[in-house]
Amino acid sequence: MKKLALVAALSLAATSAFAGGMAEPTMEPAPVATETAASSSAGGIVVPLLLLLVVAAAASN
Repeated sequence: MKKLALVAALSLAATSAFAGGMAEPTMEPAPVATETAASSSAGGIVVPLLLLLVVAAAASN
């Protein structure tokens, strides 16, 4: 009975090893970099304006 259980377990393990078969490798497309010049220049304007606002608020108190 133990040998039958061992044979059944080995046969199940052997069939699952070949379930998928060979698949063709797929190449993923290369990522495309985009230029974001507008966001960097907008960030350069926002920081000094916020700093000016904080200085004005501190001066008014």
